[in-house]
Amino acid sequence: MPATPAWPPKSAPRLFVPGPLSEGAAVALDGGQSHYLGKVMRVATGDAVILCDDATGEWYARVAQSGKRDVVLSVETLLRPRESVPDFWLCPALLKKDRFDLVLEKATELGVCEVRPVLTRRCVADKLNPERARAIVTEAAEQCARTALPALAEPVKLDALLRDWPEGRALFFADENGGAPAAAAFAAHSGPAALLVGPEGGFDDAERAAIRAHPAARAVTLGPRILRGETAAIAATALWMGTKGDWSATG
Repeated sequence: MPATPAWPPKSAPRLFVPGPLSEGAAVALDGGQSHYLGKVMRVATGDAVILCDDATGEWYARVAQSGKRDVVLSVETLLRPRESVPDFWLCPALLKKDRFDLVLEKATELGVCEVRPVLTRRCVADKLNPERARAIVTEAAEQCARTALPALAEPVKLDALLRDWPEGRALFFADENGGAPAAAAFAAHSGPAALLVGPEGGFDDAERAAIRAHPAARAVTLGPRILRGETAAIAATALWMGTKGDWSATG
């Protein structure tokens, strides 16, 4: 006798939609999401779709109606609640568009709670398209089965970031001039934390002095090699998740 297939199937499309979702709710999609379901995935009435709302969690839904311009879904069952996310912020200096896109994508996959872009004197880019950035993190979350989206802040200048830094949150500073070994510093910390990573050319001397003078700042080193901005952000975030985040027994 053949085994009963898992339901909903793992191949079911996943989408983040505005919430909150609830059992029995009808969700009408149009535009890009309707095109994706109808034209790309070719869903038909009765097909399974997985919905997340970044609030209540992950839901199983069925296609109730599939038209040329819109798709209506009927929400049926809560599959799992919204995931618990480590209280870890990533504060990366803005990079060139394709490189910063990579930072946003991988930060989402790794489970960062919030991304706070920073403007420094050596930043090549000085703007961030919020709609594009939100689309990147949403697609990354859908592809890696996250039930939570990272918060995405507007870019701020470094001096404003330091001036308004919340009390009680450690600011680990990836300093190419040296600091405590990052893994050991992360492991020894408890409580909210963030990581500050510089641009392609690094921080200038005045910026580095201002960061080191901040009471929340803790300079760390990411090893003997100079890393590109996107590499440092991704590698250090993975290191945090492995030592204090939800990859670790202590996270």
